[in-house]
Amino acid sequence: MDKLVIEGGKPLSGSIVIQGAKNAALPILAACMLAEGTLTIEHVPRLRDIEVMLNILRELGCRAEHVGDTVILNTETAHTSHVPESLMGQMRSSIFLMGPLLARFGETQVYQPGGCAIGERKIDLHLEGLKALGAEIEEIGNRIICRADQLQGADIHLAFPSVGATENIMMAAVLAEGRTTISNAAREPEIQDLQKFLNAMGAKIMGAGTDTITIEGVQSLTPCTYQVIPDRIVAGTIMVAAAATRGQVTLLNTNPAHLSSLIHVLRRAGVQIAVDGDIIKVGCPGRPRAVERVVTAPYPAFPTDLQSQVMVLLALADGVSILKETIFEGRLKHVDELTRMGADIRVDMNAAFIRGVPRLYGATVEATDLRAGAALVIAGLAAQGKTIVEQIHHIDRGYDCIETMLGRLGARISRYSPVPKS
Repeated sequence: MDKLVIEGGKPLSGSIVIQGAKNAALPILAACMLAEGTLTIEHVPRLRDIEVMLNILRELGCRAEHVGDTVILNTETAHTSHVPESLMGQMRSSIFLMGPLLARFGETQVYQPGGCAIGERKIDLHLEGLKALGAEIEEIGNRIICRADQLQGADIHLAFPSVGATENIMMAAVLAEGRTTISNAAREPEIQDLQKFLNAMGAKIMGAGTDTITIEGVQSLTPCTYQVIPDRIVAGTIMVAAAATRGQVTLLNTNPAHLSSLIHVLRRAGVQIAVDGDIIKVGCPGRPRAVERVVTAPYPAFPTDLQSQVMVLLALADGVSILKETIFEGRLKHVDELTRMGADIRVDMNAAFIRGVPRLYGATVEATDLRAGAALVIAGLAAQGKTIVEQIHHIDRGYDCIETMLGRLGARISRYSPVPKS
């Protein structure tokens, strides 16, 4: 298994262009199945999750190329709506295909998806939404079979503003007869991007970014060319890494509005942030301050996907901070790894009580999930001595060559790939 080897203690410095958003690209690639023809999706990062999605689309009969940061996808040749179990088990976002395949083919067979082990992540809201649109759903063991001759518009209220369920219902409803209203919808920027993409293909959707989304069904969609938004979580990770290493970094191709909750927390911690259009400059010349309370919650509140990274910064801050995780109950596993590096963190239920220490120390640690892995990389960059991060296949799911990206900012980080035994 590959490892990252980090020599810490050097401030990050320089400028970096932020990659396209994984969490926007994945549902957009799934939504391509709603139109027949050739679609061009630009600013798509080269990640394990993206490759899994493209492999699934190829298994469905599509022709897919990933050239640079552009995906060219021909969906005309798609001949099946049955998604292989082996590929679904590799990535949770494969569930996004359920709505588009059901809408296009009238039936689909999928399986319970895989992904990071960060807590219970049921797909009940996805299934309930599709049932409300008229789908018949049969669950046989791990297999899920959905059928509907013609989906019908409906009023759907989500018990929780699930991003995935909101997106799956949107994609299914665009080809349904009549109007669909999703109330208590998720409001994330990635949902707004999906609406823009679907509308570019001829859909009639309004309200993404609010808690009520309205979809007027259409008979068909047509292929288009579209550019994915910047990745706010990658941008946030770099911002925190700059602060934790007491560096000076300029981020290009960002959307600062998508990062407002993080910017607020970082400024409370004494981090210097300047915003100019799509450019964010981050500096932290001295030790950061503790932040009394940070609570994760659905957008536009503080994102769960940046919780572990910010914990590293607070572990180095002057004073005591409290960080509460309200989305995923299994998203504090990185605490044990940070304590190996000298952090003083105590967990009580879903809250972490963080007493800042002057410095962290290099150690061998293990990435337990995607964002925890990013946090351990930040800790290694800020620590004194050498850090080895293992199980980095998790990190590769969301960061396009993280060692190259950080190396451009002066980080002393390299990937170690063991030579297979002959």
